[in-house]
Amino acid sequence: MIVKPRSRPSLAAGCMALVALGGAFAAMSFPSTPAQALIVYDPTNYSQNLLTAARTLQQVNNQIKSLQNEAQSLLNEEKNLTTIGFPELQALTQTLSQIDVLMGQAQGIQFQVSTLNQQFRQLYPTSNGSLSLSSQVSAARARLDTEMTAYQHTMTVQAQVVENIQSDASALSAMVERSQNAEGALQASQATNQLLALTAKQQFQIQQLLAAHYRADALERANRAQATSDAQAATAKFLGDGTAYTPN
Repeated sequence: MIVKPRSRPSLAAGCMALVALGGAFAAMSFPSTPAQALIVYDPTNYSQNLLTAARTLQQVNNQIKSLQNEAQSLLNEEKNLTTIGFPELQALTQTLSQIDVLMGQAQGIQFQVSTLNQQFRQLYPTSNGSLSLSSQVSAARARLDTEMTAYQHTMTVQAQVVENIQSDASALSAMVERSQNAEGALQASQATNQLLALTAKQQFQIQQLLAAHYRADALERANRAQATSDAQAATAKFLGDGTAYTPN
């Protein structure tokens, strides 16, 4: 019996079947594991991400600084709106009231425009030639008393102004201290206004003192003028019409 050799296709098919069988056996022998992704490092992408993070952090820092500046601005505005007290105002008003009371005590010719002319005509009439000697003496005595009262009144006002200087000195010290410790613009402005108020009060005192002084000086000059007028009237009355006396 003669055996024929197998063809090559049959041999290749057998080999493939054997490989497939081996693969199936391997699949049955070893459990399957999931595939893991490979990590790929990209330097360009990493640099871009780092730069973006740095810029974002810078923006956050800028926003924080902006909020801090706004908060500080609000605090400064609060300080600028803070007010200070003015306890010396009552003292200044009281001292001015004391001067006003003294000015209201003027006698003879008062500091009132409505009654000044009438009072002046009563004390200083235009002519006393028709008055008797006793009436002239009484009028002169009244003018002298008015003049002395005016000088006394001037000295009283001066004394009150001098006394007020002591209280003004303490008020000035307190105002300057508050001005130096002012926290905001409003407090500094109020302290300045307080100093201006003290200055205005002192100017008012000076004006009232000058008024009292010039009143006394005016009364003295008016008395001199009235005395001259009275002397002239008395001389004219004594001389008469100038006709010499002729005995009978």
